[in-house]
Amino acid sequence: MQFIETRGNDGTKPSSVLFSEAILSPSASFGGLYVPQTLPNLDKAFLEGHLSSHYKTLALDFLESFGIDIETEVLKSALDRYDAFDDPSNPVPLSKIEDDCFVSELYHGPTRAFKDMALQPFGYVLSRVAQKKGEQYLIMAATSGDTGPATLETFKNQDNIQVACLYPDGGTSDVQRLQMVTEDAKNLKVIGVEGNFDDTQNTLKDLLASEEFKAQLAQKNIKLSAANSVNFGRIIFQIIYHIHSYLELVRKNEISMGEKVYLVVPSGNFGNALGAYYAKKSGLPIEKILISSNSNNILTDWINNGTYDLTTRELIQTDSPAMDILKSSNVERIMFDKFGATRTKELMESLANDGKYQLTKRELAQLREDFDASFSDDSECEAVVGNYAKKGYIMDPHTATCMKAYDSLREKPLKTIVYSTAEWTKFSPSVAKALGQHVTEDTQALKWVSDNTNVTVPAMITELFSKPVIHTVIVPKEGIQDEMLGFL
Repeated sequence: MQFIETRGNDGTKPSSVLFSEAILSPSASFGGLYVPQTLPNLDKAFLEGHLSSHYKTLALDFLESFGIDIETEVLKSALDRYDAFDDPSNPVPLSKIEDDCFVSELYHGPTRAFKDMALQPFGYVLSRVAQKKGEQYLIMAATSGDTGPATLETFKNQDNIQVACLYPDGGTSDVQRLQMVTEDAKNLKVIGVEGNFDDTQNTLKDLLASEEFKAQLAQKNIKLSAANSVNFGRIIFQIIYHIHSYLELVRKNEISMGEKVYLVVPSGNFGNALGAYYAKKSGLPIEKILISSNSNNILTDWINNGTYDLTTRELIQTDSPAMDILKSSNVERIMFDKFGATRTKELMESLANDGKYQLTKRELAQLREDFDASFSDDSECEAVVGNYAKKGYIMDPHTATCMKAYDSLREKPLKTIVYSTAEWTKFSPSVAKALGQHVTEDTQALKWVSDNTNVTVPAMITELFSKPVIHTVIVPKEGIQDEMLGFL
């Protein structure tokens, strides 16, 4: 399997690369991204062949059908990381919350967020590839709350790897911040940034493309990679759980094989939604992918109107901080697939130079063949969390954004899978407020919700509040590069 570039080739990089090269050096020509040249075929035979498969068996077969240049034994060991999830036999349980609506719970890993589904195996694979090459790597991650903890968890104490994790100071929940700043492995560096997630992500992309920064790292015999979903090593693992969730509906006799479903995906950086799109394009019977946003609803504008305009927006801090993003990296991969490299380069350059772009009517129609979108503000999400809590199901504010899309966007009476990207424990004050209790301290909110809803707080969450804080650095975005070099 070869990987090609979303903005075309600049003549200095290879026109295509292997998977191992794409994950080690994820920055492509002209600041673009790598995408697979072809996709596996999720036909009826493949799906029926995995009706009784363990998640790891399905995942291994899917990865090998991709034809990536990673040894089977490495992939098996990487997938064994799922054995540490709450239920090793089913790391992604599916819960029924309405007669035709099911929640795919992606948060049952070590950091209680969906990023574990991709980063737990990806971190192992990348570390093994680096060891095989005998090379040292700096892995950068910019986080809006969940990527950071999951990145640090998967890479801690891994050979040949050092990690610099950037988070927006004040832009994550207390639990998300504690999951990062209490990590004590020597190969990890956590840096708070004065600004928002877009500031951290823009800096990461700039450093990935900076020849000067790479030269400074080369003097230390270190190469550069990234753990954000700009890295296709993340995306490839995010396709699998969409297949699994569909098969779960078949196993539960909720649908018959081949019957189409809706997927509702809460989205910030669009990696989860991109995984769904690749699954649909590969043949998974998906009617449409419904994108839910919070008040930072730039994706709603993009999907409904073809407009991507940063010039009229300021990032809003919401109760669903992992979605507080205005520059969603993975829309570029969708546009490449729909419109080709030349047009994608033109659109992305317009975004960089003018802060906006506009799709044509034809392009918008192509986009809407696969996607529709809505958004919910904090008050709407609060009402949703409270409503489902009364029915006995506790969801976090990100998952709550999905229910408006479920209620209003479906044009056919099809079964629907909603993706829950984080456990409620990461946002307990918001959940307590939705249940009528105003609590600002996470420890009090966790206890109150647990006591009043009969749900358990996992030990890895309660233990955070007694751990010493290791990482206290907060810098302006201009100071990130020097802070990283000082760490190295």
